[in-house]
Amino acid sequence: MYGLEAINAGNGWAISVVGVTVVFTGLVLLSLIISQLHKVLALWEDPSKLKQLFSRKKPEPVSPEEEAAIAARAVLTGNQKEVIGQYALLVRTLEDHFSLTRLLHLAQISGLKDPYQHLNILFKTRIILPDGDGFFTWNKEVFDKTVD
Repeated sequence: MYGLEAINAGNGWAISVVGVTVVFTGLVLLSLIISQLHKVLALWEDPSKLKQLFSRKKPEPVSPEEEAAIAARAVLTGNQKEVIGQYALLVRTLEDHFSLTRLLHLAQISGLKDPYQHLNILFKTRIILPDGDGFFTWNKEVFDKTVD
């Protein structure tokens, strides 16, 4: 028996497919390793980067004077102030420490226009502050100074 009959009889097709798969997988892994090698070498040269990578820093507290200065610099249009007021109403329905995804969900259900853009404004004016545990709080003092 010679030719294609011999290949079929000895499971040659399956063996060749497995071989090609093994070689292709090896080449893909090798290319991934080579493409990320510069990161490993950078860590080898400066091990302090590894500590920075795994260290968790809490946000530094901001003094009330700095918060007032941030609120004073914020120049909001009338439409933005109105939407931020609507966010204030939504936050009242939540707990003191709320989830950002929950607030966005409520904003989308309420039909607020551009919820992500206005949420970004709330972060820049420091009306919404992270509490360091994955939740956020509403800073009423800055909100009053910014919107009024």
